[in-house]
Amino acid sequence: MKKFIETLTNVWKIEELRNRIILTLGILLVYRFGAHVILPGVDTEHLTKFAERTSDGGLLNLLNAFTGGAFANVSVFALGIMPYISASIVVQLMGIAIPYLQKLQQEGESGRRRINQITRWLTIAICIVQAPAYLYSIGKLGVPDEAFIMGKNLGFMIPAVIILVTGTIFAMWLGEKITDKGIGNGISLLIMVGIVARMPQAFLSEWVSRLTGDSTGGLMFVIIEVVLWFVVILSSIFLVLAVRQIPVQYARRTTGGSTEKNIFGARQYIPLKLNASGVMPIIFAQAIMFVPAALAGLSQSETSIRIQQTFSDVFGFWYNFVFALLIITFTYFYTAITVPTNKMADDLKRSGGFIPGVKPGTETGDYLDKIMSLITFPGSIFLVIIAILPAFVHKLLDVQQAWALFYGGTSLLILVGVAMDTMQQINSYLLNRHYDGLMKTGKNRKV
Repeated sequence: MKKFIETLTNVWKIEELRNRIILTLGILLVYRFGAHVILPGVDTEHLTKFAERTSDGGLLNLLNAFTGGAFANVSVFALGIMPYISASIVVQLMGIAIPYLQKLQQEGESGRRRINQITRWLTIAICIVQAPAYLYSIGKLGVPDEAFIMGKNLGFMIPAVIILVTGTIFAMWLGEKITDKGIGNGISLLIMVGIVARMPQAFLSEWVSRLTGDSTGGLMFVIIEVVLWFVVILSSIFLVLAVRQIPVQYARRTTGGSTEKNIFGARQYIPLKLNASGVMPIIFAQAIMFVPAALAGLSQSETSIRIQQTFSDVFGFWYNFVFALLIITFTYFYTAITVPTNKMADDLKRSGGFIPGVKPGTETGDYLDKIMSLITFPGSIFLVIIAILPAFVHKLLDVQQAWALFYGGTSLLILVGVAMDTMQQINSYLLNRHYDGLMKTGKNRKV
């Protein structure tokens, strides 16, 4: 405890880091406040039934968690940050097929800014479609017409759609400000803070259910659940930190001067992450999983109703089967676009390094690409196991749906991934100032 307090003191001593943390916490507070600002023209007294529908542990509960409760509150942030995530997915997929986007990806910082601008405009287009769909669909989910004080006429719908679109754009701006001026990945932090806000209520509901006899097991079973939850968290941390070290040898160099000296090459390692794509495949896959149920809800045919029911049951077989396939696909896709093996090989060649037994240049790039493909497969399988674990926990251990979602799936992996990423950034600041880091690897860096 003493060392932990000392580390926090060191964090506070670094002015830049302190300012970034304060800014991040302030922005998160603004986002949480916005989740409780109700749309003008909506009577909150009629939202009780809708709130119950979104807390039953199904797809609506997951969507509500991603928005930090704003979805159920019919707030100005009801659409959350998911339209931006959807736009990012579309732009990155289009980057494979559209030469213009491929050219932008190769232009460095200027190209990245242009791609971000395209993503923002696409986010607005998606919001314009989702906002009226949300306002009309909540009526079918338990919000009576009496809740809309002015009725669902154009006098209400047009301002409401503008406010919802503006809310998402403002949330996107908040996330970008955290990334640029704060600490951690802003978009992921906004999602995480919404999930964390739902956790105490979910655990309390499970606790009460076990102790009052609605579910079997009592206090001992609650303790077992907590222990199992920590085991899953540790497994997720191992997944985030696991690396494959590729040995690199640097050629012998001769230094000039009055006396020439031979400096023998030192062996170092290239750390290739088992899960190089982080939590993004889960977020991308989850965004896609919202689409079938939403599209099927536009029709009242028997097939559409069946599709909607199938993809609304987050604990069902087919939902988790499709979810698993999407995770594996996005893991390979995101790894391919974020780990430039050819660039790594070129940089290695220019610095005089080589992998023993592999020729520098193209063969090194192919070798690194092969290694990444081999380690990405078990990484994606492990990611899938954790992602679909809530379904097994709910079915086998009779854990309530809302609490079962925290045993893996999108919620837990986002929590662990974002927490680890934020800690690593704080750790870097501490190590650069020659302090002990938050993590074990940051112990006593020498000057």
